[in-house]
Amino acid sequence: MLICSEAYCQAYKSEKGQIEFISEAPLNSFTGKSSSLKGLMDFDKNLLDFYLDLNTLKTGIGLRDRHMRENYLETDKFPFAEFTGKLETLPTLEEGKQIEVMAIGKFKIHGVEKDLKVPGILTKKNKQLNLQANFSILLGDFDIAVPKVVFYELAEEQLVRINADFAMP
Repeated sequence: MLICSEAYCQAYKSEKGQIEFISEAPLNSFTGKSSSLKGLMDFDKNLLDFYLDLNTLKTGIGLRDRHMRENYLETDKFPFAEFTGKLETLPTLEEGKQIEVMAIGKFKIHGVEKDLKVPGILTKKNKQLNLQANFSILLGDFDIAVPKVVFYELAEEQLVRINADFAMP
């Protein structure tokens, strides 16, 4: 049974969440970032939905960004990454207190969808929520080819970090 409180029976949205991926290959490490992560957390329905326009990812080198979009992510065919799921347990949120949460759901990128569990930390501040989460994916699990050219060497495992502020609409 759900109890309606300030945290529940509310939907929180994020329009400019930050996401980064970290690729640590033996000869080439780099980070890609975007501040365009969109998200919804609806505690009443226990619904989570996050998506990112992959064309907004930037690594700091324009040519690498273009090759990443055209040759590996194929953003002309698969422009978005998305996670849809729910929280394993609905948290009791207290002002300023960090609460560990576990999201379970489906992550889709490059046209391939896989089950994913994502640990995170929710913090309530002034009627807003902050979510921080880290998870890893293997590119091969999503049919993304791993380039072997030294300058563009990419690690098979990518660490993904999320930091998003949510407000009630």
